[in-house]
Order: sequence, then structure tokens, then C-alpha cells
Amino acid sequence: MKALIVDDEAHVRKIIRFMGKWEEHGITDILEARNGEEAQALIDREKPEIIMTDVKMPKKNGMDLIEWLVSHSYPGKVILISGFDEYTFMRKAIQLGTFDYLLKPVEEEVLNKVLADAIEAWKKEEKERRGMEPGLHEEVRRYCLDREVTFACSGKTFDCGEIASSLPEADAYGLALIYFYQTHHPEPYIQQLRDELIGRGSGNAYALQNDSNLCLILFAEGQLFPIEEWLTHHFDIPVRLVSGHRVESLEELPSSFLAAQQAMADQSFRAIHRLTDLEDKRRMQDMVQFVDGHYMEELSLEKLSIRFFLSREHISRRFKQETGTTLSSYVMQLRIEQAKQWLRETDEKMYSIALKLGYQDETYFSKLFKKTVGMTPLEYRNSHTEDNLESIG
Repeated sequence: MKALIVDDEAHVRKIIRFMGKWEEHGITDILEARNGEEAQALIDREKPEIIMTDVKMPKKNGMDLIEWLVSHSYPGKVILISGFDEYTFMRKAIQLGTFDYLLKPVEEEVLNKVLADAIEAWKKEEKERRGMEPGLHEEVRRYCLDREVTFACSGKTFDCGEIASSLPEADAYGLALIYFYQTHHPEPYIQQLRDELIGRGSGNAYALQNDSNLCLILFAEGQLFPIEEWLTHHFDIPVRLVSGHRVESLEELPSSFLAAQQAMADQSFRAIHRLTDLEDKRRMQDMVQFVDGHYMEELSLEKLSIRFFLSREHISRRFKQETGTTLSSYVMQLRIEQAKQWLRETDEKMYSIALKLGYQDETYFSKLFKKTVGMTPLEYRNSHTEDNLESIG
């Protein structure tokens, strides 16, 4: 196995080389690069399984390198090397699927623990890749197409040629979005629609990988009405359809997607099979359950409105009636309770806890914690450490 250390500071690369128990972990070759540009050339040639990269470097920085690796579906495990003041980079790297991160100055014990975990994860995934059955090739193909469309909608680099290969030839395409109600399972419906569009030779449907309740359709111009008709007769669940956005070139996909999203925010959609069978009480219970499971993510009345087919005003009023507090206060309380649990049961640093809970500013969250709990996170942890010692004694 090979490992690549990417850092513009030679002494940092030297320290990591010295501290790593490479042979013990099965690493036989240790490569070095001074920036993302050099790293790309080495990765293309040497195919290292483990990549450790700094954030701030000349020419091509660590985030540029990570995005390049993601765009090429690189199977290696990436470990970010970051400073205390780089929350934004760490959060983005985690969202991009980076395996873990190391904080400077790098500690030997932490380095080798992360290294061992990364190698174990790589070996497990490699075993799964080698064991893939031939019948899974079509599923992999669908996954790759969904990924490229997701990249385009997320503003990342994407492969126009890959997407074009899944579409019929046309001078221009129409773009539509289908929003599924949160508690429904859209996968079989998206697959049914995909098969229908491909069978007709009129377009294709893609499941967005960053939002399981959203489907994007690309179709040859003039095919919108037949598609709406088909949805009405073959979908037996309520959906919202945003349609009519023209795509002359697939390079316009990101801007067309944003325009369709704005149309949804402006309530410009067609409802297919309205939610008349779900009582308001049941829908609010679904919503509270969703918040309970996603409170570490960015939540808003707008997001809930789209997922639960209710107006922002209705949600604001009914959420407070259902829980006794506002959405923002409810989310904050869940985050505080989770922080208290981690402070009691783990040695995790506060900056890491704040980051996991969706706060990029540790100081802000510490003040919020003190205002709510009556003591700082450190005081809270110390008080429970003392209680544990007394109980043991």
C-alpha cells in the first residue's frame, strides 16, 4: 500500500513521516507533494490508497485537491490536515466525504489511530468492490449518472459528456423537479419513471444524492405534457412538480436547477395527488420526528415547507402548538442536549463538538451553551468528571 503526504511545509511532511507507524499498517511506499498540483500528478501515476493533505497550499490547495478526487470517484481515503481556525474547510471536507481530519500540531497517537481506521475502511471497501457481481454494473452506471447530476446541482465540477450519454439527442432539453413528501420512499417511483423515459426515448430521471426526496428530470423539448400525464396516471402518491425550465446546453444545468428551485420557493408548482388523506396532526408528528433526526443539519421553515407540503406560516404556527416552542429553539435545545451527552461520555474537544452540531464558531456555541445550561462546556464536563470520581470513591 502507498500513502501520500501533501503539505507545502517540508518539516510537516518530515514530522508525519517520522511519527507514522507505516510498516505496522502495511504501508510500503510514502510519497510526498508540496501542493495539490504535484499531488494530482503523483495520484495519477502511483494510485496511493491513503492521502493526507494540508488545506492552505500554493498553486492548488487541499480543498481543490479533494474536489478533484471526488469528481474522479477516487477510491483512496483522504485525511485532511487542518489548523484550529479552519472550521469552514473542515466542514466542507467532511461534506465531500473526507475520511477524517488531523489538527495541527499533529499528535502521534491520533495520527496512527486515524491511519489505522482509514486503512481498515479502505480494505473493507476494496473487498466489496472486488466482489461486485456483473449484474450490478447497471446499478453502478445509474449511481455514476446520479452523482454527476448531483455535482452539477451542487455547483461542483461535473462531466457533461457523462450526462449527455444518458439522454436522447436534442437541440435543447427541458428540466423539471419532482418533490416527494418526506415520509414516502421515492426510489421505486424514480426507477419506474426512469425506465419509462428511457423506453420512450424522451429523456431520463436522476435521484439527487444529497436529497433523497428530490428527483430531476431532463427531457427532449415538447415532452413535458406527456410526462405530466404519465405521472398523474402512474404515481399513486402525492408529489409536487416544478417544470418548464429550458436547457440549451448541459453546461447550463446548474443555473437551470437554481431557477427551478426558486420557482418551488415561490410556490410555482403543480400538485399531483394532493395530501388529502393525511391529517394535519399526523403531518406535524412526521415533521417533529424529522427534526429529531436531522437537528445537526441546517433546518429552516423553508426546508420543512418543501419536504412536508405545507406553507411556512402554517408550519411556524403549528410547530409551536405541537412542541410548545419555536423551530429554532427546539433545534437549539436538541443540540445542547447532544453536546451535554458528548461532554459527559467522551473526551471530544469542544471545537469538534461544535462543528458536528453545525456551528462553525466554537466561541459562539460556548456562549450559547452557558446561557442555556448556566455553565461553560468545560465547567459542565469537569462537574460530571468530579461526580463520577466521587461515585467511584
